[in-house]
Amino acid sequence: MALPDFFIAGAPKAGTTALHAALARHPALYMSPVKEPKFFLTDGPPPTRGGPGDVTTYREHVWRREDYEALFDPAPAGVLRGESTPFYLYRRDAQARIRALVPGAKLIVILRDPIERAHSNWTHLWSAGLDPVDDFVLACEQEQRRIEAGWADFWHYTALGRYGEQLEHLYTIFPREQVFVFRYRALVEDPAGVLDRICAFLGVPQGVLTEVPRENVTAHPEWSLLHRAVARVLRASTAVSRVLPGAAAVTASLERVLQRDSRPRQPLTWEQRQELIPRFEADVRLLESITGEDYGDWLAPRGDSGGLVGARPAGQRQARNGQPRSF
Repeated sequence: MALPDFFIAGAPKAGTTALHAALARHPALYMSPVKEPKFFLTDGPPPTRGGPGDVTTYREHVWRREDYEALFDPAPAGVLRGESTPFYLYRRDAQARIRALVPGAKLIVILRDPIERAHSNWTHLWSAGLDPVDDFVLACEQEQRRIEAGWADFWHYTALGRYGEQLEHLYTIFPREQVFVFRYRALVEDPAGVLDRICAFLGVPQGVLTEVPRENVTAHPEWSLLHRAVARVLRASTAVSRVLPGAAAVTASLERVLQRDSRPRQPLTWEQRQELIPRFEADVRLLESITGEDYGDWLAPRGDSGGLVGARPAGQRQARNGQPRSF
């Protein structure tokens, strides 16, 4: 039976793709060629309806047990197998399924400033032409309506960042010694140190990995009449992609047009942070009580918020998870 030994379980837009790529370089680790197989998110086929682009993403779920295990069959004997689906931290049902099937699994959790994370999340969908709302705070105000309409987890901009609630539940499912939690900022500022701590947690040799590649860097297309027109066509094409052959190729082409020559993702303003801090304040305090760590900086002004990774590397596109890649 080929199942993972460990998971990068969260959070979305917190460096999970880059960490997946970094760990894939360790000779004692094998990372699934599909990043975000999402196997534990459902007990069977994924939903067939959702928000813009959700149907395309649902089709990429590796939900059949035999297909999921096949991802890990090529792993050499004696290495640890891992996969990265950052929604496992958010989804309580996924945590229970992992515990039932892989009770000894180790989980790696990256916590990013929740407002910065939400902003990166919105920018990802805006730059892909999927979110029609061109204002970050206004898009967050529509979140509950979208959740009630059945839009996929990636649209849950602020809910995905309530880590206190998520860890509180996770620790009722898995013992703390099987969970490694660290900050996204530490991964950016001290990648070699964080990678050594992860390797120690997994029980593989340290000093092997020294850097984290820049993967899945979000760009920010300027608003324009062209952007609005192309995005509108793109959303329509994703809506019919499940019934019209060739629609997926059209969608990919339109996304490339939107992101051509895009500027780096723009930092959050203090005014935007002020609007959203009340949504997170109680959860940040819960997180502090659970972890014993201080996260008060998440509730304060930030001069470099959203500007930690710079421009997208030349030739790189937004990562398309759910499909085989070479890491």
